[in-house]
Amino acid sequence: MKKLISFALTLMLGTAVYAQDPVIMTIDGKEITKSEFLQIYLKNNDNPKYDKASMDEYMELFKRFKLKVAEAEDLGYDTIPKLMKELKGYEKQLARPYLIDSSKNESLIKEAYDRTTTELRASHILVRVDPKASPEDTLAAYKRLLALKKRIENGEPFASVAKGKGGSEDPSVKSNGGDLGYFNAFQMVYPFEDAAYKTPVGEVSDPFRTRFGYHIVQVTDKRKAQGTIETAHLMVAVDQNAGDNVRADALKKINELYEMIQNGENFESLVAQYSDDPSSSRKGGVLPKFGTGSTTRMVPEFTEAAFQLKNDGDFSKPVRTDYGYHIIKRISWEPVPSYEEMYKELEAKVSKDVRSEKSQASFIAKLKDEYNYKDKSKCGLKWFNKNLDSTFAEDKFDFDQLTSDKTIFKLDGQKYGQQDFADYLENSYRGNRKGPINEVVDFFHENWEKETILAYEQEQLPSKYPAYKALITEYHDGILLYEVMSDKVWNKAMKDTVGLKAYHAEHADEYMWGKRLDADIFECATEEIANKTKELLAVDTLTSTTVTRMMNESSALNVKHKRSKFDLEKTESLSNAPFELKKGMNKVYSYNGKYYFVRVHEVLEPSQKEFKEAKGAITSDYQNYLEEQWLKELKAKHEITVNEEVLYNLGK
Repeated sequence: MKKLISFALTLMLGTAVYAQDPVIMTIDGKEITKSEFLQIYLKNNDNPKYDKASMDEYMELFKRFKLKVAEAEDLGYDTIPKLMKELKGYEKQLARPYLIDSSKNESLIKEAYDRTTTELRASHILVRVDPKASPEDTLAAYKRLLALKKRIENGEPFASVAKGKGGSEDPSVKSNGGDLGYFNAFQMVYPFEDAAYKTPVGEVSDPFRTRFGYHIVQVTDKRKAQGTIETAHLMVAVDQNAGDNVRADALKKINELYEMIQNGENFESLVAQYSDDPSSSRKGGVLPKFGTGSTTRMVPEFTEAAFQLKNDGDFSKPVRTDYGYHIIKRISWEPVPSYEEMYKELEAKVSKDVRSEKSQASFIAKLKDEYNYKDKSKCGLKWFNKNLDSTFAEDKFDFDQLTSDKTIFKLDGQKYGQQDFADYLENSYRGNRKGPINEVVDFFHENWEKETILAYEQEQLPSKYPAYKALITEYHDGILLYEVMSDKVWNKAMKDTVGLKAYHAEHADEYMWGKRLDADIFECATEEIANKTKELLAVDTLTSTTVTRMMNESSALNVKHKRSKFDLEKTESLSNAPFELKKGMNKVYSYNGKYYFVRVHEVLEPSQKEFKEAKGAITSDYQNYLEEQWLKELKAKHEITVNEEVLYNLGK
């Protein structure tokens, strides 16, 4: 009776949800609901508007999107094995948060937060062990680490043992003696993190295993996490393999820049002029935040120097890293956020991390209860324990020998038998797995059962969780859209050389060069330097490169030289000249704190761009043209109906 009442309630609730989710559009008879439309609309609009004009504008975009997806399905893109495999991969990823024990997950999230607030400094010794190693090899590695641990406990320095004969097999041990520096949650593989946080400061752990092999770890310090910092930097790049002269020039340059900052020069202006980091130089040198709670990590030298800055606006002395020299400016600092503030981020990290296996095991136990699991393996596995032999590991075992199909377990009334398990074994990677046959069978049986139960639950997710179903639809449509657009528009345009050239010929007036100067631009630190540089260039035997080098002997910041064909309107230093720049050597002028003079070789009047000069822009425009022509065909082919009553009442 209880089950009957529950089923009736489910029907009633289902009807209520359906009634509240009317159809907003149909395409070729396929219904699209209000909730599906709203999910995509709200995802793409941070400030949604529901007036008629806004709804009409977005509905037009939505129709274009759905037309392309409908065409992709008509053409069978959803049956292409490569795309089906890609979608299956996304489905598996998206299902992961639903396939865990939420209560167990909460404890793992709390553990991760506690470790986020505390940083450890630790050293380790690694003895590599192949994941497929025999029990004998595994035991040998374990015993070897026990012997090394004993030596450390008897007074030998950890670094000496790690670097010595028979010590650590981590390649970095030669330079760091096993010292890994400071870390906190998610910055090491979980088994390593777990062992380190459970080892008291000053002590050495027992051997433990990760995917790399066996380790012992010594925790040398524990401190409160330093928080999150935002910085900017001015970088003078130096290749790791650069010679002494290049490195000396770079050091000279960074020291000059540091002195200028100390004397009150504007940091952001110096960054714009001299920093060798193209990703930050146009943003005043600003870098992504790093530290606690951030996924961004900086090299240790940069991190330590940054966190030593005590106040916003403070600058570091030049700092050396493998990338060159840096002057670091502190912009802001934040302490470790509260548990509530970090919860969502930690939840996402835990779900993707190996620690989620703990909550998954608990979840599988609950699924077994929910779906009335029955274990029949005692009888069902007998055949495998009796008949599998060494040929199984060599991928030569003949599973056609199995003629029975005894049940191994039941789930939700369905039977999973010997033939299912045999199929799994036949398609599993064996990797010369060693050990007694019964252990091999138990290993694969445990994995098969777990994967089968989780796969069954994943099949139920769309009916259990509307949000999951909506995500799957979104990924499905996105994959098809990308593929059909590549074939019908993007790649088609790039390969259609004849069409591109015809389009260019028809629209030639749209691809024009502005007025340009074929010129040398000399940017100088002072008016005196500019005049001296100009004077030297008058000597016929001296090239621009030679003069620039001569002028920069006393300071690398004196002169910067560029030679190219410059668009007069798009080049700031040219467009801001106080007079018309003419052929030949022009007068010195100042702009934005610098002094310029320009040697013009040729004044190039506005002209049409050749095909190869404008090919990028032509290709983009031709792609848009092809897309519009294709959409006209799709609108004629596919029937779309919009329920305007639902559309115009979305905000009510």
